[in-house]
Amino acid sequence: MTARRFIIAGVLASFLGCGSASAAVIGVVAPRSGPYASLGNQIFQGARVAAEATGDTIIEIDESCEESGGLKVARSLAEAKAVAAIGFLCVETLTTALPQLKAARIPAVSISVRSKILMEDTLRNGWPFFRVAPVEGDEAEKLSEIILDLWKAEPIAFVEDGTIYGRELAGAIRQKLEPAGMTPVFSDTFRPGQEQQVALVRRVAKAGATHVFVGGDRNDAAIIARDAASENLQLILMGGDALRAANRPVPLREGVLAVALPDYAALPSAAAAVAALRERNIDPDGYMLPSYAAVELVHQAVSKSGNRSVVEAVGNGSFNTAIGPIAFDKGHELTENPFRLLEWRGTSFVLAHPATE
Repeated sequence: MTARRFIIAGVLASFLGCGSASAAVIGVVAPRSGPYASLGNQIFQGARVAAEATGDTIIEIDESCEESGGLKVARSLAEAKAVAAIGFLCVETLTTALPQLKAARIPAVSISVRSKILMEDTLRNGWPFFRVAPVEGDEAEKLSEIILDLWKAEPIAFVEDGTIYGRELAGAIRQKLEPAGMTPVFSDTFRPGQEQQVALVRRVAKAGATHVFVGGDRNDAAIIARDAASENLQLILMGGDALRAANRPVPLREGVLAVALPDYAALPSAAAAVAALRERNIDPDGYMLPSYAAVELVHQAVSKSGNRSVVEAVGNGSFNTAIGPIAFDKGHELTENPFRLLEWRGTSFVLAHPATE
């Protein structure tokens, strides 16, 4: 495992109001090679630009995503005297790193890992692990909440593609709706990857449904929406986070809804970070803004820590970041579900009107 020190000049920090007294050494853990190297590069880029703004020093550490690599990561962080570490794409790294990070009192903030089991182990063992990523189940939780809020009086249909994702997501939502008295008027499993779904939309319409949850990928949802329009059926479609994908080969129709992670670059809170990245000819893609936000979070936690440990400051604080306010509950999870109701408009998903959330 290798570590490379990335020293940030203090002059820029002084212009941005970040004095050296609040500067910190922050570890950034992400893959440099292998199948996740491009994602790792996004994490490193976002952290570098954030550290320029906060006046901190970052230590870049390669993540092999093997269990044996976690000990090396923890050792590198301790040797560098890092106050905290961000990044962490892989459960395998954290599984073996966290016991050592606990001993060193170094909090780990993941922007990717969603494992419930890892968090259960964290709480049982008192590990200093937090995540700014959603947890398994957040997507179904938010979908259920929005369907109950917006569609409770509507005849709804549930269609899913038979994959593990589609089937389990639809099942989890139905389990939450049925106790509230919501039962679909139509349910079916469709064959994914087909060129048309006319027969499916006709069956949906025959059952009297006007609102449809689609448990499937973006292209299947686009085909269902297109074929419903060709049949002059006024169906309102909603899908999950899988709808955030390339808008091809069949484009989505106006008004298709998705409960998904928002485009962080479009948030007002991200304006300064986006500008800083684009000044360096970097598009704010993927994990760049969550990584930027994680550095901001650690910087603020260190500034507010006082006589407390940084672990306590991270766990008990509230932080203003590029991706919006962040705070953690007693279970080390985000206090606010990060999924949002989005609507397809023109060429992108945008946040639906606040009144619909």
